[in-house]
Amino acid sequence: MQNKMYQVSTLQALALGYSRAVITVAELMQEGDTGLGTFEDVNGEMIVMEGQCFRADQNGNVTVVSSDTGVPFAAVARHRGEQQFTLSNMTDITSIRTELTRKIEERFGLNSMHVVRIDGLFEKIDARSEAPYRSHHVTLKEVLGKTQKAFIFENIRGTLVGVYFPDYMDGINMPGWHLHFLSEDRSKGGHVFDACIKEAIAKVDKITNIYINLPKEAAFDTYSLKQDLQKEIKSVE
Repeated sequence: MQNKMYQVSTLQALALGYSRAVITVAELMQEGDTGLGTFEDVNGEMIVMEGQCFRADQNGNVTVVSSDTGVPFAAVARHRGEQQFTLSNMTDITSIRTELTRKIEERFGLNSMHVVRIDGLFEKIDARSEAPYRSHHVTLKEVLGKTQKAFIFENIRGTLVGVYFPDYMDGINMPGWHLHFLSEDRSKGGHVFDACIKEAIAKVDKITNIYINLPKEAAFDTYSLKQDLQKEIKSVE
């Protein structure tokens, strides 16, 4: 069966402040077992792994999310681990992203989407998450400026879960690699700013289909999704 990326709304809509529920976690989990996103009112960072949906709260503490929780933005797929390789002594997230990109380029994948899972020992994870903020037309950058907290995990075992979107899909999602972290004991996590890998195994799947579930309510049409938000999105990333 051909794999697909299942996406809820668009990153551009989220960046402009559309953080209302489009579907529930239960509906999302029917479409994929690995991926990331956020929750209604930007209530923390979503990590989807092994068919479970986790939330990292404002302090980086993780819980399993109830199935009726609303999802305004997410991207998930079914993870099979078709391409596998080791990563060791990676000093920062730039080197990790560069190596991931090199590996998918070897298999002619730069213009396709990918889902990745990286399991291993991390010297450092520099991450963030946020508390909920109910808003309408308040940008994600403004919301995170009010609610975001950063934290660092050191010498920790866990998993980086991420997606890759090619440059031409900018606005639908973030071009390049977007990574979230979940600790091995499922207690810590968040959106990853930086990471140092001691030793890890990466498993990547190339994906050539996408289904985008757009919001159905009229409020969605009050957002001007033609704006160039590259700088805005990079600033929150």
